[in-house]
Amino acid sequence: MSFLDVRGLRVAIDSKTILDGLDISVPDGQIHALMGPNGHGKSTLAAALMGHPRYSVLSGTATLDGEDLFRLPVNERARKGLFLAFQYPVEIPGVTVAKFLKRAADLSLRPPESATAFLKELRSNMEFLGIETAFANRYLNDGFSGGEKKRMEILQLLTLKPSFGLFDETDSGLDVDALKIVAAGIERMRGKGFAALLITHYRRLLDLVSPDKVHIMEKGRIAASGGFDLVETLEREGYEGFRRVKEAVHA
Repeated sequence: MSFLDVRGLRVAIDSKTILDGLDISVPDGQIHALMGPNGHGKSTLAAALMGHPRYSVLSGTATLDGEDLFRLPVNERARKGLFLAFQYPVEIPGVTVAKFLKRAADLSLRPPESATAFLKELRSNMEFLGIETAFANRYLNDGFSGGEKKRMEILQLLTLKPSFGLFDETDSGLDVDALKIVAAGIERMRGKGFAALLITHYRRLLDLVSPDKVHIMEKGRIAASGGFDLVETLEREGYEGFRRVKEAVHA
Protein backbone atom coordinates (compact mmCIF):
# COMPACT_ATOMS: atom_id res chain seq x y z
CA MET A 1 0.00 0.00 0.00
CA SER A 2 1.05 3.63 -0.52
CA PHE A 3 -1.79 5.81 0.73
CA LEU A 4 -0.88 9.38 1.71
CA ASP A 5 -3.39 11.35 3.76
CA VAL A 6 -2.76 14.93 4.92
CA ARG A 7 -5.32 16.70 7.12
CA GLY A 8 -5.44 20.25 8.46
CA LEU A 9 -1.73 20.77 7.92
CA ARG A 10 -0.26 24.06 9.06
CA VAL A 11 3.45 24.62 8.46
CA ALA A 12 5.67 27.64 9.09
CA ILE A 13 9.17 28.68 8.10
CA ASP A 14 10.99 31.41 10.03
CA SER A 15 7.77 32.12 11.97
CA LYS A 16 5.79 32.70 8.75
CA THR A 17 2.86 30.36 8.17
CA ILE A 18 2.97 28.91 4.65
CA LEU A 19 0.54 25.99 4.77
CA ASP A 20 -2.70 26.94 6.46
CA GLY A 21 -5.04 24.02 6.95
CA LEU A 22 -4.14 21.94 3.91
CA ASP A 23 -6.00 18.71 3.12
CA ILE A 24 -4.89 16.29 0.41
CA SER A 25 -5.09 12.53 -0.14
CA VAL A 26 -3.37 10.35 -2.74
CA PRO A 27 -4.59 6.73 -2.85
CA ASP A 28 -2.44 3.72 -3.64
CA GLY A 29 -1.77 3.26 -7.34
CA GLN A 30 -2.57 6.86 -8.27
CA ILE A 31 -0.46 9.78 -9.48
CA HIS A 32 -1.71 13.25 -8.60
CA ALA A 33 -0.51 16.63 -9.84
CA LEU A 34 -0.13 19.71 -7.62
CA MET A 35 -0.04 23.09 -9.34
CA GLY A 36 -0.28 26.68 -8.16
CA PRO A 37 1.39 30.11 -8.21
CA ASN A 38 4.91 30.60 -6.87
CA GLY A 39 5.21 31.07 -3.14
CA HIS A 40 1.91 29.45 -2.17
CA GLY A 41 3.29 26.35 -0.45
CA LYS A 42 3.82 23.54 -2.96
CA SER A 43 7.50 22.95 -2.20
CA THR A 44 6.81 23.60 1.48
CA LEU A 45 4.44 20.64 1.49
CA ALA A 46 7.09 18.33 0.03
CA ALA A 47 9.78 19.56 2.42
CA ALA A 48 7.54 19.26 5.48
CA LEU A 49 6.44 15.74 4.59
CA MET A 50 10.06 14.66 4.14
CA GLY A 51 11.12 16.32 7.42
CA HIS A 52 13.24 19.32 6.43
CA PRO A 53 14.42 20.90 9.72
CA ARG A 54 13.71 24.49 8.62
CA TYR A 55 9.98 23.80 8.43
CA SER A 56 7.92 23.72 11.61
CA VAL A 57 4.71 21.69 11.69
CA LEU A 58 2.26 23.77 13.73
CA SER A 59 -0.73 21.42 13.56
CA GLY A 60 -2.40 18.78 11.44
CA THR A 61 -1.54 15.23 10.47
CA ALA A 62 0.21 13.41 7.65
CA THR A 63 0.06 9.63 7.41
CA LEU A 64 1.58 7.15 4.97
CA ASP A 65 -0.28 3.84 5.06
CA GLY A 66 -1.77 4.92 8.38
CA GLU A 67 1.57 5.71 10.04
CA ASP A 68 2.18 9.21 11.41
CA LEU A 69 5.05 10.67 9.37
CA PHE A 70 5.68 13.48 11.82
CA ARG A 71 6.61 11.00 14.55
CA LEU A 72 9.41 9.59 12.39
CA PRO A 73 12.90 11.00 11.79
CA VAL A 74 13.86 11.66 8.17
CA ASN A 75 15.73 8.39 7.69
CA GLU A 76 12.76 6.37 8.96
CA ARG A 77 10.40 8.21 6.61
CA ALA A 78 12.65 7.16 3.76
CA ARG A 79 12.79 3.58 5.04
CA LYS A 80 9.00 3.50 5.15
CA GLY A 81 9.02 4.26 1.43
CA LEU A 82 8.74 8.06 1.19
CA PHE A 83 10.90 9.49 -1.60
CA LEU A 84 11.60 13.11 -2.53
CA ALA A 85 13.06 14.05 -5.91
CA PHE A 86 14.66 17.46 -5.45
CA GLN A 87 14.31 20.46 -7.72
CA TYR A 88 17.97 21.28 -7.04
CA PRO A 89 19.84 18.06 -6.10
CA VAL A 90 22.98 18.61 -4.02
CA GLU A 91 26.48 17.67 -5.15
CA ILE A 92 28.43 15.16 -3.02
CA PRO A 93 32.08 14.99 -4.17
CA GLY A 94 33.91 11.83 -3.11
CA VAL A 95 30.88 9.53 -3.15
CA THR A 96 30.28 7.67 -6.40
CA VAL A 97 26.83 7.14 -7.85
CA ALA A 98 27.15 3.36 -7.53
CA LYS A 99 28.26 3.42 -3.87
CA PHE A 100 25.56 5.92 -2.94
CA LEU A 101 22.81 3.90 -4.60
CA LYS A 102 24.06 0.60 -3.12
CA ARG A 103 24.07 1.99 0.40
CA ALA A 104 20.67 3.61 -0.03
CA ALA A 105 19.22 0.44 -1.57
CA ASP A 106 20.49 -1.69 1.33
CA LEU A 107 18.55 0.55 3.73
CA SER A 108 15.44 0.88 1.58
CA LEU A 109 11.96 -0.59 1.78
CA ARG A 110 12.94 -3.36 -0.66
CA PRO A 111 16.71 -4.07 -0.36
CA PRO A 112 18.46 -6.06 -3.12
CA GLU A 113 19.07 -9.77 -2.54
CA SER A 114 22.79 -9.47 -3.30
CA ALA A 115 25.45 -7.15 -4.72
CA THR A 116 25.20 -9.03 -8.01
CA ALA A 117 21.45 -8.50 -8.17
CA PHE A 118 21.93 -4.81 -7.36
CA LEU A 119 24.48 -4.28 -10.14
CA LYS A 120 22.34 -6.15 -12.66
CA GLU A 121 19.31 -4.00 -11.89
CA LEU A 122 21.40 -0.81 -11.81
CA ARG A 123 22.71 -1.50 -15.31
CA SER A 124 19.17 -2.25 -16.50
CA ASN A 125 17.82 0.99 -15.04
CA MET A 126 20.69 3.03 -16.47
CA GLU A 127 20.10 1.53 -19.90
CA PHE A 128 16.39 2.34 -19.62
CA LEU A 129 17.22 5.97 -18.79
CA GLY A 130 19.83 6.28 -21.52
CA ILE A 131 22.70 6.66 -19.04
CA GLU A 132 26.19 5.42 -19.95
CA THR A 133 27.79 2.85 -17.64
CA ALA A 134 30.67 5.21 -16.75
CA PHE A 135 28.10 7.41 -15.01
CA ALA A 136 28.07 4.98 -12.06
CA ASN A 137 31.70 5.84 -11.24
CA ARG A 138 31.20 9.61 -11.20
CA TYR A 139 30.81 11.51 -7.94
CA LEU A 140 27.19 12.12 -7.02
CA ASN A 141 25.87 15.16 -8.94
CA ASP A 142 29.41 16.62 -8.99
CA GLY A 143 29.70 18.58 -12.22
CA PHE A 144 26.47 17.08 -13.53
CA SER A 145 24.39 19.08 -15.98
CA GLY A 146 20.83 19.96 -14.98
CA GLY A 147 19.49 17.11 -17.08
CA GLU A 148 21.97 14.62 -15.59
CA LYS A 149 20.95 15.61 -12.08
CA LYS A 150 17.29 14.99 -12.88
CA ARG A 151 18.10 11.63 -14.47
CA MET A 152 20.00 10.79 -11.31
CA GLU A 153 16.87 11.50 -9.27
CA ILE A 154 14.88 9.12 -11.46
CA LEU A 155 17.65 6.51 -11.27
CA GLN A 156 17.31 6.70 -7.49
CA LEU A 157 13.56 6.24 -7.84
CA LEU A 158 13.92 3.08 -9.91
CA THR A 159 16.67 1.72 -7.66
CA LEU A 160 14.97 2.33 -4.31
CA LYS A 161 11.41 1.43 -5.41
CA PRO A 162 9.68 3.64 -2.83
CA SER A 163 5.98 3.36 -2.07
CA PHE A 164 5.35 7.10 -2.42
CA GLY A 165 7.17 9.65 -4.57
CA LEU A 166 7.22 13.42 -4.12
CA PHE A 167 8.49 15.16 -7.25
CA ASP A 168 9.29 18.81 -6.55
CA GLU A 169 9.40 20.48 -9.98
CA THR A 170 11.55 17.67 -11.33
CA ASP A 171 10.60 18.83 -14.83
CA SER A 172 12.00 22.36 -14.45
CA GLY A 173 14.75 23.31 -16.90
CA LEU A 174 14.58 20.07 -18.88
CA ASP A 175 14.72 19.80 -22.65
CA VAL A 176 12.20 17.62 -24.48
CA ASP A 177 14.37 14.49 -24.51
CA ALA A 178 15.24 14.68 -20.82
CA LEU A 179 11.61 15.35 -19.94
CA LYS A 180 10.53 12.21 -21.79
CA ILE A 181 13.07 10.16 -19.84
CA VAL A 182 11.87 11.56 -16.50
CA ALA A 183 8.26 10.82 -17.47
CA ALA A 184 9.15 7.29 -18.58
CA GLY A 185 10.82 6.61 -15.23
CA ILE A 186 7.76 7.76 -13.29
CA GLU A 187 5.46 5.74 -15.54
CA ARG A 188 7.63 2.66 -14.99
CA MET A 189 6.82 2.84 -11.28
CA ARG A 190 3.11 3.38 -11.82
CA GLY A 191 0.77 0.73 -10.41
CA LYS A 192 -0.28 -0.98 -7.21
CA GLY A 193 2.12 -0.37 -4.34
CA PHE A 194 3.21 3.05 -5.59
CA ALA A 195 1.65 6.50 -5.59
CA ALA A 196 3.04 9.95 -6.32
CA LEU A 197 2.50 13.68 -6.13
CA LEU A 198 3.93 15.67 -9.05
CA ILE A 199 4.57 19.31 -8.16
CA THR A 200 4.82 21.29 -11.37
CA HIS A 201 4.10 24.62 -13.04
CA TYR A 202 3.80 23.25 -16.53
CA ARG A 203 1.49 21.10 -18.56
CA ARG A 204 4.19 19.37 -20.59
CA LEU A 205 5.07 16.78 -17.91
CA LEU A 206 1.39 16.06 -17.34
CA ASP A 207 0.91 15.38 -21.04
CA LEU A 208 3.42 12.55 -20.63
CA VAL A 209 2.41 11.33 -17.17
CA SER A 210 -1.37 11.56 -17.19
CA PRO A 211 -2.44 12.37 -13.60
CA ASP A 212 -5.38 10.62 -11.98
CA LYS A 213 -6.26 13.89 -10.26
CA VAL A 214 -5.13 17.52 -10.33
CA HIS A 215 -4.99 19.85 -7.32
CA ILE A 216 -4.56 23.62 -7.38
CA MET A 217 -2.91 25.20 -4.34
CA GLU A 218 -3.36 28.83 -3.32
CA LYS A 219 -2.46 30.55 -0.06
CA GLY A 220 -1.38 27.33 1.60
CA ARG A 221 -4.55 25.38 0.88
CA ILE A 222 -6.06 23.28 -1.88
CA ALA A 223 -8.25 25.71 -3.83
CA ALA A 224 -9.62 23.14 -6.27
CA SER A 225 -9.32 19.48 -7.21
CA GLY A 226 -10.47 17.78 -10.36
CA GLY A 227 -9.46 16.25 -13.65
CA PHE A 228 -7.15 17.31 -16.46
CA ASP A 229 -9.60 20.07 -17.37
CA LEU A 230 -8.10 22.10 -14.51
CA VAL A 231 -4.73 22.01 -16.28
CA GLU A 232 -6.37 23.15 -19.51
CA THR A 233 -8.17 25.99 -17.70
CA LEU A 234 -4.90 27.19 -16.16
CA GLU A 235 -3.12 27.07 -19.50
CA ARG A 236 -5.92 28.98 -21.20
CA GLU A 237 -6.88 31.47 -18.48
CA GLY A 238 -3.90 31.67 -16.12
CA TYR A 239 -4.40 31.81 -12.36
CA GLU A 240 -6.37 35.06 -12.49
CA GLY A 241 -8.72 33.51 -15.01
CA PHE A 242 -8.94 30.37 -12.92
CA ARG A 243 -10.02 32.44 -9.91
CA ARG A 244 -12.70 34.20 -11.98
CA VAL A 245 -14.04 30.88 -13.24
CA LYS A 246 -14.07 29.50 -9.71
CA GLU A 247 -15.87 32.56 -8.35
CA ALA A 248 -18.45 32.38 -11.14
CA VAL A 249 -19.15 28.73 -10.37
CA HIS A 250 -19.65 29.45 -6.67
CA ALA A 251 -21.62 32.67 -7.19
